[in-house]
Amino acid sequence: MTTLSEALAAEIRAAAPAGSRIVLVYGYFNAIHPGHLRQLYFAADQGDYLVVGVFGRELAPDATNTEADRSAAAALIECVDQVVVMREAPELLVAALKPAVVVKGREFAGQANPEKAVMAAYGGRLIFSSGEAKFTSFDLLERDIRSGDRQPIELPKGYPAKHGIDFAGMRARIAAFSGLRVCVFGDVIIDEYVNCDALGMSQEDPTIVVRPLKSELFLGGAGIVAAHARSLGAEVTFLSVVGADSFADYARERLASVGVRSELLVDEHRPTTHKKRYRASGKTMLRVNSYLQQSIDDAMQADMLARIEALLPRIDLLIFSDFSYGALPQPLVDQVIAAAQRHGVMIAADSQSSSQTGDVSRFRGATLITPTEREARLALNDFDDGLVALSEKIRQRTEARHVFVTLGAEGVLIHTLDVPAGSGAKWLDDRLPAFNLAPKDPAGAGDAMLVSAAMALCQGAPIWEAAFIGSLASAVQVGRVGNIPLTAVELLKELESR
Repeated sequence: MTTLSEALAAEIRAAAPAGSRIVLVYGYFNAIHPGHLRQLYFAADQGDYLVVGVFGRELAPDATNTEADRSAAAALIECVDQVVVMREAPELLVAALKPAVVVKGREFAGQANPEKAVMAAYGGRLIFSSGEAKFTSFDLLERDIRSGDRQPIELPKGYPAKHGIDFAGMRARIAAFSGLRVCVFGDVIIDEYVNCDALGMSQEDPTIVVRPLKSELFLGGAGIVAAHARSLGAEVTFLSVVGADSFADYARERLASVGVRSELLVDEHRPTTHKKRYRASGKTMLRVNSYLQQSIDDAMQADMLARIEALLPRIDLLIFSDFSYGALPQPLVDQVIAAAQRHGVMIAADSQSSSQTGDVSRFRGATLITPTEREARLALNDFDDGLVALSEKIRQRTEARHVFVTLGAEGVLIHTLDVPAGSGAKWLDDRLPAFNLAPKDPAGAGDAMLVSAAMALCQGAPIWEAAFIGSLASAVQVGRVGNIPLTAVELLKELESR
């Protein structure tokens, strides 16, 4: 009697070209995200015919999407030649099909792999790899070509229905941001944009020659997070450290102009962090950063802790916005988190590592953390695991309830402990694409997502809705040059007539 796996193997061999090297990849494929794409494009390079085995309900009883939907999503990936539904243990299909290669994620390398002995018996190769991001530039180029004359911001169609997101309810949630009391704590940065006229290449040495035309200052770092929260409607207090200089004066003036109450401690031994960008033809050519990467002293830490402890009984949300310039030394962070937890204040955190090294894992116990993929890998010293395994590792390290791994132009991976009762799942994942198809300036995208998603969660939004609002805020932010505070009106405008 033919088994299910033997019948499936015969189906695959009948479809594959004669003599082709078959590569097999299998799993849940519950929500197709960039990690899947990286692995599948890698797998396709290992042979001639790529087969994706989607676990059926027998192997994936806790999958949140149907096997038909998961199979259809996998079949849309260009490098995939065939999709099949697997209903028996993977090693049974491997034994019947005898693929030349099986590819599994790096996270499986240290685990028991029953197919290993099966493949060794006939000379097949079991490869552990999560792939690379080389597909991205091609996919984005094709998306730009397909976008034509469409508006830059494009909202995904299937995600809201999948998660029961009601647009009217989302608009009401954003309008209710005005009822929140928020404290933002982190490094203030002054961003300067020098717009230049590109004159050409120097004849003396291979240097681009430009002529400065106009210089503009913007509030950046944790300062723009505070400004976003206030412009979105919340009552906001901002705490940070500055130098005794004109940039500190600018920070105070700018914060006051948008209605943020600021408490900026002055450290006369450090400059206010200043980042200068030289831009020509809409592109940044050079960045010059002026800062002192040194923790504030014990006396200033004690002063800051006392100020925050006085605020905690009167706030709903505490946001750490860390740029690793010394305002948030670890002892102070630990004391502030413990105090916030005693008062039942929700915590959200991000630790950016663009041109310096940060560690988002030091913010333990936050409800939401929003690292980039690079920041998560740096925190864990893990440069091999797939995105879902990476997300779970950073969640365990930080004891966070929700993790957004932001992926730039690839969107965001959502990893959460909010699972349906009785589902049997330990966590859930989904992915949102980037909403803005023509970003002008990526600076500040993560800040916009952090503050808007955290405020939505604090208002009681489900994590899927909070991620949607955060992605929308990020899309609006990257649609203009410079850090300009977001407003609720801008977000609501993008949700009109939906």
